[in-house]
This record gives sequence, C-alpha cells and structure tokens, in this order.
Amino acid sequence: MNLNELKKEIPFKWRVQSANQYGASCVAYIDARQVQDLLDEVCGEHNWQCKYEEHKGNLFCSIGINIDDNPNDWVWKSDCGVESNVEKQKGEASDAFKRAAVMWGVGRFLYSMPIIKLKNVKEFNGRYYPVNKNGYKLSNDEITANCNYLCNKS
Repeated sequence: MNLNELKKEIPFKWRVQSANQYGASCVAYIDARQVQDLLDEVCGEHNWQCKYEEHKGNLFCSIGINIDDNPNDWVWKSDCGVESNVEKQKGEASDAFKRAAVMWGVGRFLYSMPIIKLKNVKEFNGRYYPVNKNGYKLSNDEITANCNYLCNKS
C-alpha cells in the first residue's frame, strides 16, 4: 500500500461559497463518496475505518488505516466538522470525515485551487445565485462547468 497515492488529484466539483450583488465566489470540493472510493482503492476496503466522537460539543471523525495488515496496528488521524446550512447533522459528519481524510492527504490539492468569481448573479427571495445569460439559476453541473472554464482560462 502506497499511502502517497492518497494525495493524488481526483475529479472535483465547484460550489458557491458566498454570493452577493457583485457576484458568487466558488470553491473546489470533493464529496465524501469520492473520499471513500479513494480510501478503498489505495488502502483496500478492509484496511481503513472511521469512527465519530463528540468533544466539547464538536463532532470529530477519526480515520484509521491498517498500515501493515496487522489487526492490532491501526494509525488514526482526526479532525472536527462544522454543520452545513442544509442538513446540519449529516453535513457536520461529512465535513468531519473529509477533514480527517485531509490529514491523510486526501483532497489536500484543493487548498491550492483558486477561488473563482462568477459575476453574473440574480436575486431570488433575498439570496443571490449565479445565473446564465438568460437569467436562469445555474445548476450544480453548470457552476462546475463555468468554474472549470474560468480556472483553465487564467
């Protein structure tokens, strides 16, 4: 098992981090399923595990990897998560998992990605969203396509 493979760049998406009347700031991300797939690929399905614990009101995830196939020889790395705006508990667990994975190198390349600004926004019910030239909200796939285009252009 070559743990350096956990640091490789994997396909990523873009999401809106914040938006106002001047535009939408977008950041690159990977989802928890992609992290699980990479851990399975690099470590093997039975050579990694995760566990969750709460400390002082914060949810921590620990990811353990069995380094040398000895059932008693697990190495653990942990981090905490923050609640999401949509599904608070699920978002917090997913965030903690992905942040613990970063401790192993998974997705660390994302931190060198630029923040992409989408300038064409429109207000809907008091919130701003990126829109296409016809004024329709961009789908998640369209946000990713636009950000990839702008990222490769610079």
